[in-house]
Amino acid sequence: MLHLSHRIDFDVQRDGTGTFGMWNGDALDLDAYLAQLGYEGDRAPTLETLRALHRAHVLSVRWENLDAFLRGDVPLGLGALQAKMIGNPRGGYCFEHVSLYAAALERLGFDFFGIQGRIHVGPGKILPATHAMLVIELDGRRWLCDVGFGASPLEPIEITDRTEATDARSVWSYLLRREEITPGADGWTLYEPATGGGGGVAGGGWQPRHTFTLNRQYPADYSLANHFIATSSHSPFTGRLFVQRVFPDRLHVLDDRTLTTIRPAAGGPPEVRELEAAEVPKALADVFGIEPSDADAELLVAKLS
Repeated sequence: MLHLSHRIDFDVQRDGTGTFGMWNGDALDLDAYLAQLGYEGDRAPTLETLRALHRAHVLSVRWENLDAFLRGDVPLGLGALQAKMIGNPRGGYCFEHVSLYAAALERLGFDFFGIQGRIHVGPGKILPATHAMLVIELDGRRWLCDVGFGASPLEPIEITDRTEATDARSVWSYLLRREEITPGADGWTLYEPATGGGGGVAGGGWQPRHTFTLNRQYPADYSLANHFIATSSHSPFTGRLFVQRVFPDRLHVLDDRTLTTIRPAAGGPPEVRELEAAEVPKALADVFGIEPSDADAELLVAKLS
């Protein structure tokens, strides 16, 4: 049980008018964040801006779980996130990505709320809701921003039943459906193309990636779920190194010492290579653009050995 006395790492700030900035947008160095993304476009809270920011964030901000794997501690305070993920060759996982991205959206004036989803691991298996995402509301429409998955969609996906999202500038596509997601409960399932030649649960070659509802989540909810993911022996991220980097044409995945590259347009099986523990820090830098400190690299090699 998590007692109330346990440190919950989130901040809620109040501006001069007494209004709360729930996601700490006022404390964000927006110029530094946009420079990290290489974004020089319009800052008005429009769909065009959202699409450009979403794509730039997914392609620019790295995804990794080094802090959970090496030390079981993943702070979500905005100061820690900026120091780690802006102007620094490191990254984070969904709670870190979404907390940083939410601060930027709040600063830019977007209307949005947080949600959590359940990663799909097989029929009949229900995992806790520990995947963070955002829902943006624009002109009477809702858009799913899933910037923290690792192999994240490169654009927001409109939340309507049977939305098939394809990206003309990449090889990735997704299907969103409203359906029963847990026994007796409706919600949304995000599908991706099935692998291995299977027919997919949704038919037409699709397989489920994760499910979610539109129940609003807040920084306190993310901190609670993040505490489990970062510290529990039952979390997949405390005992396993996991790094991903998505490009418009390919996906690189490092699962402990197994390095996999998936190129959908090329056809054929993924490229798979087993690394020696001592090779992992160099692979992190060369393949994923992540450079752990010397101390972290030494600890990483020791744990993987």
